[in-house]
Amino acid sequence: MKIKMDLAKILENLKQDERFRANIEHWKVIPPREAATVPFPDDLDPRIRGALAGRGIPSLYTHQETSFRHAREGKHIVAVTPTASGKSMCYHLPVLQTLTENPEARALYLFPTKALAQDQKSELHELIDEMGLSIKSDTYDGDTPAQIRQTIRKAGNIVITNPDMLHSAILPHHTKWVSFFEHLKYIVIDELHTYRGVFGSHVANVIRRLKRICAFYGSSPQFICTSATIANPRELAEQLTEENVVLVDNNGAPAGKKHFIFYNPPVVNKQLNIRRSSTLEARDITELFLTNGIQTILFARSRVRVEILLKYLQELIKRKLGEKTIQGYRGGYLPSQRRAIEKGLRQGDIIGVVSTNALELGVDIGQLQVCVITGYPGSVASTWQQAGRAGRRQGESVVVLVGSSTPLDQYVIQHPEYFFERSPESARINPDNLIILVDHIKCAAYELPFSKGDRFGRAEIMEILEFLTEEQILHHAKGKWFWMNDSFPAHNISLRSASQENVVIIDISERGNERVIGEMDRFSSMTLLHDEAIYLHQGTQYQVEKLDYEEKKAYVREVQVDYYTDANLAVQLRVLEEDQTRRVAETEFAYGEVTVNAMATIFKKIKFETHENIGSGPIHLPEEELHTNAAWLSFSEQVMNEVGKSEVERGLVGLAHVLQHVAPLFVMCDRMDLHVIPQRKAIHSGAPTIFLYDRYPGGIGLSEQVYKEMDTILARAEELILSCPCESGCPSCVGAAEDGGKELARTLLRVAQGGSLHVS
Repeated sequence: MKIKMDLAKILENLKQDERFRANIEHWKVIPPREAATVPFPDDLDPRIRGALAGRGIPSLYTHQETSFRHAREGKHIVAVTPTASGKSMCYHLPVLQTLTENPEARALYLFPTKALAQDQKSELHELIDEMGLSIKSDTYDGDTPAQIRQTIRKAGNIVITNPDMLHSAILPHHTKWVSFFEHLKYIVIDELHTYRGVFGSHVANVIRRLKRICAFYGSSPQFICTSATIANPRELAEQLTEENVVLVDNNGAPAGKKHFIFYNPPVVNKQLNIRRSSTLEARDITELFLTNGIQTILFARSRVRVEILLKYLQELIKRKLGEKTIQGYRGGYLPSQRRAIEKGLRQGDIIGVVSTNALELGVDIGQLQVCVITGYPGSVASTWQQAGRAGRRQGESVVVLVGSSTPLDQYVIQHPEYFFERSPESARINPDNLIILVDHIKCAAYELPFSKGDRFGRAEIMEILEFLTEEQILHHAKGKWFWMNDSFPAHNISLRSASQENVVIIDISERGNERVIGEMDRFSSMTLLHDEAIYLHQGTQYQVEKLDYEEKKAYVREVQVDYYTDANLAVQLRVLEEDQTRRVAETEFAYGEVTVNAMATIFKKIKFETHENIGSGPIHLPEEELHTNAAWLSFSEQVMNEVGKSEVERGLVGLAHVLQHVAPLFVMCDRMDLHVIPQRKAIHSGAPTIFLYDRYPGGIGLSEQVYKEMDTILARAEELILSCPCESGCPSCVGAAEDGGKELARTLLRVAQGGSLHVS
């Protein structure tokens, strides 16, 4: 292996490199931070102290001691500190201390992914072994063998699982867990910030069901939550648990010196303002560090990108370092593969890893020195999570954020103050979304009958119980509501979707060996799973042979082609009810209920690399209807008259393109969770309007937040357009360069912010 070059020397060389230096938008040095520690609490068991001392831990960080003290006082807590700050001790210590005093006590650990649960199990087992206590702890998930499951149910002091397993395999079968629920003392919710949007709204209802079952068995457990930095950790913890929660944020963990570099690829087409591929730039930067023996993690936005980058890098460095020294890491890998990669990183046998955001969460992968991020991850919180994978605790580290040509990336890369000075986003959930709530009331009724006057958490449910009785889903007798179906409802309800009607994707590549490889909501399936669509799964291309829309099944076959497909969706949106409105000069802002009718019409085959259109075809699918919430801005007739009908239409399209990228920044959601559509003549008012709607039935609070933040969103959209160097519009701002499109979008933005139509 090549002799390792000092990281400081590489950074010095980069500063002298003209090509690299020309593309640096910002280079920030974050100084090191000393540890803030306190002695072990007096009531901490000597065996726990001994185990920690044996690991070279003579004291606790301030946040660990504060969490321990609050937990011992019986308070619900949420601990919020950066990546690699020893958050797991915030819950391990009170749980283990309680188990030394009461061996009958039980704890439930919830992690958002199986990989994270396995990682925490290893750490916990090591700690228990070093303490010399007979505490039984194990994971209970889809990979747990049947013979071990019974032992865990009967005698597991600490059960480690994920929300999906709790929802579908533990709560519906609570009668097998009587001893566990009777003695449940702690519920640990790790990586709290991941429970947002649809997933978080579902999990809040799973927690309601869990608390209901605990009350039935006579227990009232304490919640200990931990989270990466978000703007509203306490609010989110209280929404999820429906308890009063104490915030612990006095971080005492040390941190090494960190260089944070904002890197913008060079422009390769000045007319269209198109930059060199962020994927290729990220590859080259990563190669530089790897070939100098610096342990590096490269984050990519998708599974496909991970596989492409991995292939590139393995080819480039296999002669110098050996092919196995760099590995991929993403969902879809077997648990044994992931464990081997994590171990290789910790031991230094693997010096490079290319990952999706699967490694953004707190899996222990040792002391990486460099983190390269391909494209802005979509939120400040997520970016800090990924950046935190390098320079864990001591030593110098580097983070390079490589921008793509998208409006969002260009805005962040060119406005570093937005990133460094702004607090991370707020996580939003809506547990009382009617579709999600009804699903979980069905599950709860299966688990235990409801009585007259019962609530479901804080939700009023009598009307829903009566509706389900009319539908013959529940049976009402002697003041109680009983489940009256043979099958249990949790089996058909996915926590990752607000729609019950997901399309199952079936691989038919091998005759006689059909297998389910995934699922997708019906609304998305119209454009991604229509007949002849190319569907990508774990880096493999599949062609859709048949979409059986009635049966909700898509049959796919593995192919190797040099194109992908893109479908057109004709969307019609109607306003049902205006809940909130306000006016700024010639613009009206509103929020309310809408119905969206969408119909897939045609699809195009687009060649990789060149992006040329090499074919098209019709899509024969019925229209889909979505009932949801939206925020919208409408322009007055005066604007239409002065600017011109066709000009307003072009301006609306350009502005919608910018808002599609900017708005998700302020509601901490994926770009696909919030859709933006322009209408030159809105059906409800006849005015030129742009709608931003939640792409989930019933809405989950995203568009309501957009309505509240509209002034800020519009100001950021204007900054983005102004800072773009193109002349008339490009993919980095208002989309396709149509004559005057950029200026027209700016005109509408000025009006929307209360300005005049004409620049003086």
